[in-house]
Amino acid sequence: MIGIVPLIDQLTLEQKIKNLPGPIFIFGASGFIGANMVEIISAVRDDYYASTHDSNVAWRLRLLNIPFDNIVHCDITSKFSVSNVFEKYNPKTVFNLAAYGAYSEQDDANLIHETNYLGTLNILQACHNVSAYVHAGTSSEYGINCEAPTESEVLQPNSHYAISKASSNYLIEYFAQFHHLPAVNLRLYSIYGKWEDPGRLIPRLIENIRKGHLPPFVSPLISRDFVYIDDCIEAFIDAALCITPEFSGQSFNIASEKKTTIGELVELCREIFDIRQEPVWNSMVNRSWDLQDWYGNSTKAKELLKWSGQTNLAEGLRKTLEWQDKVEYENIILPSFENKKSNRKITCIIACYKDDQAIPVMYERLVKMFSEIKIRYEIIFVNDNSPDNSEQVIEAICYSNPNVIGIKHSRNFGSQAAFLSGMEMATGDAVVLMDGDLQDPPEIIPAFYSKWIEGYDVVYGVRIKREMPFLMDLLYKTFYRIFSKMSYIKIPLDAGDFSLIDRKVVKELVKLTETEQFLRGLRAWVGFNQTGIPYHRPERMFGKSTNNWRGNIAWARKAIFSFSFLPLEFMSYLGVFLTGISFIAIIAQIILRLILPEVPQGFTTVIVLILFFGGVQILSISIIGEYISKIFEETKNRPKFIRTSIRKGKVFYNTAEKIKTYINEIQII
Repeated sequence: MIGIVPLIDQLTLEQKIKNLPGPIFIFGASGFIGANMVEIISAVRDDYYASTHDSNVAWRLRLLNIPFDNIVHCDITSKFSVSNVFEKYNPKTVFNLAAYGAYSEQDDANLIHETNYLGTLNILQACHNVSAYVHAGTSSEYGINCEAPTESEVLQPNSHYAISKASSNYLIEYFAQFHHLPAVNLRLYSIYGKWEDPGRLIPRLIENIRKGHLPPFVSPLISRDFVYIDDCIEAFIDAALCITPEFSGQSFNIASEKKTTIGELVELCREIFDIRQEPVWNSMVNRSWDLQDWYGNSTKAKELLKWSGQTNLAEGLRKTLEWQDKVEYENIILPSFENKKSNRKITCIIACYKDDQAIPVMYERLVKMFSEIKIRYEIIFVNDNSPDNSEQVIEAICYSNPNVIGIKHSRNFGSQAAFLSGMEMATGDAVVLMDGDLQDPPEIIPAFYSKWIEGYDVVYGVRIKREMPFLMDLLYKTFYRIFSKMSYIKIPLDAGDFSLIDRKVVKELVKLTETEQFLRGLRAWVGFNQTGIPYHRPERMFGKSTNNWRGNIAWARKAIFSFSFLPLEFMSYLGVFLTGISFIAIIAQIILRLILPEVPQGFTTVIVLILFFGGVQILSISIIGEYISKIFEETKNRPKFIRTSIRKGKVFYNTAEKIKTYINEIQII
């Protein structure tokens, strides 16, 4: 590392990236600077990892098509989550670009300090074998001391964001001095360029210029020190290569050293882009931290890091405009930014019983699949009072990913109740119902999703082949065909619970009050636009199936008596038929007695008839009893399930009042 320092200014950016010790870890990879870092490094190396707290809103990474294997979910405010990441990936170069509070709408003071200070502390504590730690600081650390300050000058932060970043600076000094961590803090000035939030000054200005006019502005006297994003990324890489014990723990200003007022910026744009419109000043309210003299001094970075900005403002503005043209800014970037939290979201509900080994595999396959189709997701594991280690497994997953919810039932209510329990809490635009034993392959969901996008409200899986003994497979197929003929509604053949159901259909299903629910039948009963997707149903990956003959017969009874009146009709037809036969037999007996009076009476015939009619009566009563028992069950109006706890991310709800409050909150959403 130290040997590279004298030569660093002679290397190309690609050569510098190749010299970074790997693996390379990028915290805050879904942000503006982080996404640019990922884009540049991914073009050169494969041993990088883009860390994001919530991939659902990581619109930049989705548009960059970053492979799933290179995206890591990590909540830096959780010491447990950070430690797990470091143990698993053992990064050597760490870029910490994670931050909260830089934008005016990010005004939660507790979250600002938790993310910027506590998050930094958790990462620094995990950096045991790291070759370089480079931190994204901010010129805001100087606060009101903002006129070209040197790094040694006093910090006078004037916002929660500035205070939290200044505090992180002292953390870095401490870990470098007393834990010998090779670390530096880069105090960034006004970074601009591709992938910046569209609401920021430069992207908004260039967007309007491409349309031939100017946006509203604050005071023309407000100043900035603009640094193009590519130069900023190179500063991070130079810092990682140049860290020495002599200046480890220190801060460096990353600035152009040029004070540019908003008035000067606008005039420059009017000149290079030939805009004739006069600007309208003070048509926007100044932010509380906007200052008239805000620019930097990067002498120290030039001397020790061999870095200086290579892109002047005019060139950077042209590059930004060219990028917006290239990426179809209005058609792709703006919708992705505006809809990063409102684009379609799928909730997977997994009914779990004796599936502790399968649950982690299911989770990994689901997250990979959702990353590939670039859609927001929510995963709900419903532990139906499983006697194995499922609860601990689900807890660990929830703790590592805020998009995962764990529900625990007070007893085993069955898979149908588990699905309904999850459906009541689902916040997605559609839900996917799955068994936890991996017999419902997550890789089929993209096909479901495609049909849903086409306009289908329900997309169900059709089991064209099952990996099971021939006899069982034959019996299943036979049952579905008999059931389809008997049912008073059209039930799809070979379709189980595995399906994607639109939210409007979910609402109708949840509203149904019947206690004993057969969801695949109710799914057909509610109607809407439905279609099927064929798939091969594999064997259970772990353990033994919880299905048995008695359970399968119970399923068949539930299905038939819930969706068919044919047994009652059969009794009626049988009664008419037997009455007719009896009437004919009476006439025949009278005739025989008249013609052949000496014919002996048949004792055997009487016994057979008694047994036959007795059997028919018992069968009839049992069929009537099945229907009456369902009526009796419904009149009890018992709850379909009882939840004992809900876990969402790191938050745990374990009392009836907390659970009720949480459910009410998400149902409002």
